[in-house]
Amino acid sequence: MNEDIKFILDSTKEAMDDALKHLEKQFVNIRAGKASPAMLGSVMVDYYGSQTPLSQVANVNTPDGRTITVQPWEKNMLQEIERGIMIANLGFNPMNNGDVIIINVPPLTEERRTTLAKQAKAEAEDAKIGVRNARKDANHEIKSLEDASEDQKSNAEIDVQQMTDKYVKKIDDTYDVKEKEIMTV
Repeated sequence: MNEDIKFILDSTKEAMDDALKHLEKQFVNIRAGKASPAMLGSVMVDYYGSQTPLSQVANVNTPDGRTITVQPWEKNMLQEIERGIMIANLGFNPMNNGDVIIINVPPLTEERRTTLAKQAKAEAEDAKIGVRNARKDANHEIKSLEDASEDQKSNAEIDVQQMTDKYVKKIDDTYDVKEKEIMTV
């Protein structure tokens, strides 16, 4: 196989992998039914003047499916952590008992589940767009190759299309799992 074509195929696969990984990261932030430490993944805390991720100043646990506990490594960080959770606007109401911050995660309403499923669908569509853009770029690069035969170019375009189909299917499967997780009461 032509070295240029191999390079194009490898970089296209990498771009499609990145789109799938980004989708999986976005899905972690979409809340489904039960409590998870990942729900507080976006919370930043003012730690002696610099914005620091919550996970670097406290231990975040889920003792059960409806509760998240945040235990700071330094007691004087309780107010800052509480403020950071409020600023993150996640819809949680943190309660500070002097030692730990307790967050009760309310069950999702049917309307909220539907909204979250739509949000997940939109993220999946964005990932598909990323995959299709990678395909478009690869096909453009393949067409512009001068030292490859028409057969090599044609075969490379077929390979790119097969790769695209495979990644679109992976995205659909990932979305189906997330939607089921969101809609399960």
